[in-house]
Amino acid sequence: MSAAVAVFREHGYEGTSARMLVDAMGIGRQSIYDTFGDKWGLYRAALAQYSENETRAHRDMLASCDRGIDGIRAMLDRVVSQASLGCLGIGSIVEFGCSQPDLVEIRETFGRYLNEAVVEALIKAKAQGDVGTGLGISQLATFLLSAIASMRIAARSGASREHVAAIAELTIRALK
Repeated sequence: MSAAVAVFREHGYEGTSARMLVDAMGIGRQSIYDTFGDKWGLYRAALAQYSENETRAHRDMLASCDRGIDGIRAMLDRVVSQASLGCLGIGSIVEFGCSQPDLVEIRETFGRYLNEAVVEALIKAKAQGDVGTGLGISQLATFLLSAIASMRIAARSGASREHVAAIAELTIRALK
């Protein structure tokens, strides 16, 4: 499945051919159809796996430090280090918006889990004096997740690692 994720991350749904998937996954075309039904079924499964893995990795980073703000920074640093790889979640939004309910459900499910972890980290950071007291946690969580999307889009459009890192640094500063 990770090979399919990599191909869809790079080329999107429309830009990915069955031949590309067969070659990357090292299986026959019929195996894709037998297991996933069709390319769309494989795409949904790839998006679900990618979303689960990314959400878990973000949650792990958020929980990796004693200080909430350091966990947030660790999560942003991870995004900076991997942003040039592209994001299958953002790619699915750009390609399909909200037109495919099955994709929306996947993104909303994992988005809720990630948002919960971000809110917990922000509450912790605020209690530790590292986030401004006049700012609403819900709005900060939305801002933080939007900043991550911006970082990934900037990197995908060719922004340098330094540029993406600057967005991360400004995001941390904005939380104070």
